[in-house]
Amino acid sequence: MAAYSYPQYDYYYNYSYTDNLTEDEPLPFNFTLDCPGSSLQGSNVFLPLLYYLIFFTGFLGNLFVISVVGSKGRRRGRLVDTFVVNLALADLVFVLTLPLWAISAGQNGNWDFGVIGNLLCKLSSYIIAVNRFSNIFFLTCMSFDRYLAVVRQMDSRYLRSSGCIRLTCVAVWMSSLVLGIPSWMYRSVQQFSDGPSCVEDNSSDFFLGLSLTTALLTFIFPVSIIMICYGTIIQHLNKHCASAANPRAEARRRHSLKMVFSIIVVFVVSWLPYNVFKVIIVLSQLTTADLSCDAQAWQRNGLLVSCCLAFLNSCVNPAIYFFLDHHFRQRALILYSRCRGKTKSLQSYNSSASFTNAGTTESFGTTGGRSQDQE
Repeated sequence: MAAYSYPQYDYYYNYSYTDNLTEDEPLPFNFTLDCPGSSLQGSNVFLPLLYYLIFFTGFLGNLFVISVVGSKGRRRGRLVDTFVVNLALADLVFVLTLPLWAISAGQNGNWDFGVIGNLLCKLSSYIIAVNRFSNIFFLTCMSFDRYLAVVRQMDSRYLRSSGCIRLTCVAVWMSSLVLGIPSWMYRSVQQFSDGPSCVEDNSSDFFLGLSLTTALLTFIFPVSIIMICYGTIIQHLNKHCASAANPRAEARRRHSLKMVFSIIVVFVVSWLPYNVFKVIIVLSQLTTADLSCDAQAWQRNGLLVSCCLAFLNSCVNPAIYFFLDHHFRQRALILYSRCRGKTKSLQSYNSSASFTNAGTTESFGTTGGRSQDQE
């Protein structure tokens, strides 16, 4: 059985390592000699199906988001839409790599793509790494932008200018491209008894330490910022709406809290299991723990399932926008009507539609201040 290839870039287990050992060669520090292969039953069937499902829904969904948010109307777009478009673009590029991993999973982890196999291995792993960084960084930027729009509205005119937000997006992309380089360097196609596999050389203590640092940068630190931002927003809304005491503000408050709750839950549910398993695995290697076969299988299969769960986040975001953002649905309707040649009949609707309800996902229900287009 070949070393199983995971479409993530920081760990793998090789249960057939003994096939490549000589009689006098030492075993890896946490490898049990007699561990049989114990991959999930039917993984060569359900994994390709899941990857293709994420690919199709993620591709169409994020392309839809980019088309809707990027469409130019009579009104200027919201500032936060810049983050939304970049986040959708990162997810769109990422899902394009999933057919490769679906083919590999259908072949029990074999990475058989001929002479360009090694290039595809490195490139797809690098794209996944860049997506992981950019995705979380953009979510963090969106959270901080919401904090500025709600809590520090009058003091954040420069930070929330279109030029500053575009510069922030460029900085996020550049940082993500640089931070993804280790994935390119450490991932390659290696030959095993049952064929080639796209795996990483994680025998280096430096790389293991880098993996822990990555977990800090891509989950613990961003989640802390997101929780602080949204916690402050909720406190501000509670205080503001209580003093306002009008049904309109109360309705915006309920919608805002629902949106906040959805963003936090989806983000944490998608990424928490993956990061927990990754930290456990890396720590077990750094401490040279003597793992049993059951423990190795539990880590291996747990990482596999949690990795799939994390990737689902790339196709869930468009659904969140569509079902919870009135402004997004309105622009989607306008785009759809334009495509059907009904622009004239929509102009009256566009001019009379209330942007107040739509702005709840952007301004989180503040009264007064700047126009919704700039939120």
